[in-house]
Amino acid sequence: MTSESQIKGPAIFLAQFAGDEAPFDSLPAIAAWAAGLGYRGVQIPTWDARLFDLDRAAESGDYCDEVLGICREAGVEVTELSTHLQGQLVAVNPAYDRAFDAFAPARVHGNPRARTEWAVDQVTKAAAASRRMGLTRHVGFSGALAWPFLYPWPQRPDGLIEEAFAELGRRWTPILDAFAENGVSYGYEIHPGEDIFDGATFEMFLDAVGGHVAATINYDPSHFVLQALDYLAFIDIYHERITSFHVKDAEFNPDGRQGVYSGYQPWVSRAGRFRSLGDGQVDFGAVFSRLTQYGYDGWAVLEWECCLKSPEQGAREGAPFIAGHLIERATRAFDDFAGGERDKAAIKAMLGL
Repeated sequence: MTSESQIKGPAIFLAQFAGDEAPFDSLPAIAAWAAGLGYRGVQIPTWDARLFDLDRAAESGDYCDEVLGICREAGVEVTELSTHLQGQLVAVNPAYDRAFDAFAPARVHGNPRARTEWAVDQVTKAAAASRRMGLTRHVGFSGALAWPFLYPWPQRPDGLIEEAFAELGRRWTPILDAFAENGVSYGYEIHPGEDIFDGATFEMFLDAVGGHVAATINYDPSHFVLQALDYLAFIDIYHERITSFHVKDAEFNPDGRQGVYSGYQPWVSRAGRFRSLGDGQVDFGAVFSRLTQYGYDGWAVLEWECCLKSPEQGAREGAPFIAGHLIERATRAFDDFAGGERDKAAIKAMLGL
């Protein structure tokens, strides 16, 4: 009997591929395209009206069944819904108001309070939509109030960071309550540009939401490579909170001119940059092994963000790459052949008891 991998895959996040031309302009077409490349699952961005209507999904079981049916007919499952862009807008420092208005409808541009209310409503609706679709895991961003103060110069006033996380907790606790009520976890992508960008900040956030059961992690090792953070040790520490997995590669090549901050250079010229799977420095053999060891049983989802390779090539190469890293979990120990039946008397005799 052949065992199966406890990690499901390969799957693909559709956000970076959606567009106005076929096959990327509708859910039936893009789902069939993904299946044709060997993907078994798709992660759906809920902000892209070409692929998904979040407002309808939150209210209509029939619409959710229609979406599931479209994907099933194409040969893929829905792995998770994503509210990365809406989650970003739950908390925005005023320095980024104009830039992040682009993520929201025009009717709330220039009105940060209205934009936040819209974002909270959107993310909360995603909890109900996920339940209607039979999904128990979700992915997204946290937003950021403290990010402009990342580097402690000028000196930060006492209490600034603490208040930022307290406010983040106040905004997210009712959202997380809604996710818990719907039986869904919210996997925060640990990501620079969010106030939750490493393990220390995730712990600060977890404290701010009272250790909320619905607050989990969307694990993406590429963001840790760019911070020179140990992405395998991260799994050791936080595996109990990891509920989703973006399979994305990256490389960090510091030199005499650039380090972690990469000198304001464009992506292709940065010391730290994202790459297609297999072209960067992430040891995915070790990542898949570590996740398997700790019992991760969610999806392995390709997120393509490469500064060199085309998305089409990245997608073509991604499915077999992920499939080749899935581990069929052993059902017996390798040295069972040398063992024997349990003999209590023999055990006592061997121990001199």
